[in-house]
This record gives sequence, C-alpha cells and structure tokens, in this order.
Amino acid sequence: MMKKIYFATILAFLVTNSFAQIKTTVTKSAIAFKIKNMGITCTGVFNGLQADVQFKPADLAGSSIIASVETATVNTDNEMRDNHLKSADYFDVATYPKITLKSVSFKHKSGDNYTGSFNVTIKDKTKLIEVPFTYTEKGNTAVFNGSFKVNRKDFGVGGNSMVLADEATVTVNVEIKTS
Repeated sequence: MMKKIYFATILAFLVTNSFAQIKTTVTKSAIAFKIKNMGITCTGVFNGLQADVQFKPADLAGSSIIASVETATVNTDNEMRDNHLKSADYFDVATYPKITLKSVSFKHKSGDNYTGSFNVTIKDKTKLIEVPFTYTEKGNTAVFNGSFKVNRKDFGVGGNSMVLADEATVTVNVEIKTS
C-alpha cells in the first residue's frame, strides 16, 4: 500500500511539473512601426502589449510566444492621423480591436540570435511572417529585440494608395520578468 501511495505521489509531482508553465510578466515594451507616406517616413507605436512568453533557448520546440496589442492604442503624435488609422480604412478598431502574433516555430541562428515563424493576425487576416530577434537573459529578466517587415495590403490596411508604401517595418523591444 505504501509503495502505491509513494508511486502516485511521484507521478502526480512529475505530471504537475511537466505541464506547469512559467508565467511571465512584461515589464517594458515598445512596439514601433514606420512606413513611407508621400515620400516621408511616418512613425508610430502601439501600447499595452499583452504576452504569454514561454521561450526557452534549450527547448525551442517546446517554446511559445503569444502576444497582442490593442489597435486603439495606435499613436503617431498626430491626433487627426491617429483617428484616420483607427477608422475602417485602416485598422477598423471598432471591428478588430487587436493585432495578434502567435509563434509556430523557432530556430537558433548563432549566439543570442534567433528566428521565429509567427502567425500575425490583423483585421482577421493571418499571414506567416519570419521574425529575426535577439534574446538575452540577465538575472530574472529577459529581453527580446526584433524587427520585421509587413505588407499592409496582405491585411487589408489602407487599401490601394499611390502615396502610401505597401511595406511597413515593425520593431519590437520587450523586457520580461522570468521568475
């Protein structure tokens, strides 16, 4: 009887710890974008990043990142432009309140350099995008820095325009507390 209880206790411990997820807290984030409009570079940010980061360099196959930002937080330091970006012509924040990013896989390049394949969803349109990034740890803090390009037309943002570039560059800088 004692062996059964001992075995059941060990089994319960292993199952619980095998499936336990280390919860992370985003302590700092900067999600910025830039795009050319009439030949001039327009920049902006999205605030309020929410993320579940389960990234482990020693276990890339078991790692995952799911993140989102509220589209209504778009800020280009121009209220009139921001209101236009929130309209149905661009992000349609009333209908599509979030932009989401969900990892599919990760590859280690060298040193602190990785590439992640992410499903990015904007306005209910999802596209697989490769995101090169660095990942560094110091104490119980981890930092992700990455940059990638996105074609706004793939997501129905901005329609057809002769003056607005199709491609935007997105830069992501995120700091998380790991314990």
